[in-house]
Amino acid sequence: MNAVTRLVDFDDRDFDPFIADELMFGACLDPYPKLAELRAKGPVHHLTYREYMGEPADHTQGHLDHYTVVGYDEVQRCLNEPETFSNEAYKLNLGISFGRSVSTMDPPEHGRYRKIFQKAFLPQTVAKWGESVVDPVVQGLMGKFRNRGAADLVQEFTLHYPFQIVYKQLALPAEEAPIFHKLAIAQTLVSVDVPHGTEASRKLGDYFKVLVAERLKHPGEDLVSVLAQAEVDGERLPEEIMISFLRQLVNAGGDTTYRGTSVLLTGLLRNPDQLEAVRQNRSLVPQAIEEALRWDGPVLVQTRTAAKDVELGGVKIPKGAVLDVAAGAANRDPQRFPDPDKFDIFRKPQHRHFAFAYGPHVCIGQHLARVEMTRALNAILDHLHHLRLDPDRPAPEIHGIMMRVPKHLYVRFDA
Repeated sequence: MNAVTRLVDFDDRDFDPFIADELMFGACLDPYPKLAELRAKGPVHHLTYREYMGEPADHTQGHLDHYTVVGYDEVQRCLNEPETFSNEAYKLNLGISFGRSVSTMDPPEHGRYRKIFQKAFLPQTVAKWGESVVDPVVQGLMGKFRNRGAADLVQEFTLHYPFQIVYKQLALPAEEAPIFHKLAIAQTLVSVDVPHGTEASRKLGDYFKVLVAERLKHPGEDLVSVLAQAEVDGERLPEEIMISFLRQLVNAGGDTTYRGTSVLLTGLLRNPDQLEAVRQNRSLVPQAIEEALRWDGPVLVQTRTAAKDVELGGVKIPKGAVLDVAAGAANRDPQRFPDPDKFDIFRKPQHRHFAFAYGPHVCIGQHLARVEMTRALNAILDHLHHLRLDPDRPAPEIHGIMMRVPKHLYVRFDA
């Protein structure tokens, strides 16, 4: 029997992890004013980010001492000094969800395994996926509504296309997609719903263990086969690390791209002049994507642990404390980005944003994410003529304090 038929749904088949998203990431429509208040008082504060935003503490880290980092220079330092600001913090939540993940590792172990993963995500490799993998998924989804004249671009498009791309990369059959999507998303709920989060992690782990063994015996062109055979300096990935990566792939490669694309389209549709400028001049697509990632990137806060006593932004932080590193606050630091709350694709960037993190743990899949967002935006501009927000439906509202996305994006266009 083929491994892909062995994927098992939740014991409670009525459980909906998508409803739990708001519990995990918060319902706040605009966290940036409160972040600006903090930043005006100083770059580092002795408080827990989630509680400051009025949300329940993380079950896995709430008992620890927290500091929230909001200054640009301080965020950059946290992300770029693993010897001082360790990724060990993620063992308490991502480690439960995904297992022995590269996201939980520090150098030198992290760099050793990251080199192997990077072989599968080189820019020249990812560029080929644009036509062979991304385009068919994008066109398939758009074909269902492009002649209708109206759509919800989140529920009918952005929520699905990055995940379907991952399915194609893993060479999984379409009928397995709904269960796979549910389990993958539920893994992220471990901070607020341990039973369902760990159930999803266990079932995906069992599934991938069989799948990896099968692809080793009968390798193909899919990503699982590539990773199973990839090596650097004669070293291959241990099974548990590869399975951890595959568990995490759907969230790291699917969830964040879904959110990033949804925010990109929201920003452009709220600014029709910028949308039309991009339609007329496609060389503006890359800077539109970068501005969307800066303005309201999908991952607002990252986590680190102080590996030793350290002073950051004039604040003394003890060894073992958790740092809530607010990359989203740094991306709106007015000292780096004038008029930072404005979505402006014509902005002259002088500083990098941290939407894909920074330093040793910068996102492995950032090149693929940009390819996916580029292909999706170009397809929408090509086929949905006179695209605009639907005046008869609610306007899009981006929400969340941890990961940001609008639930709906109602549009009209010329059929």
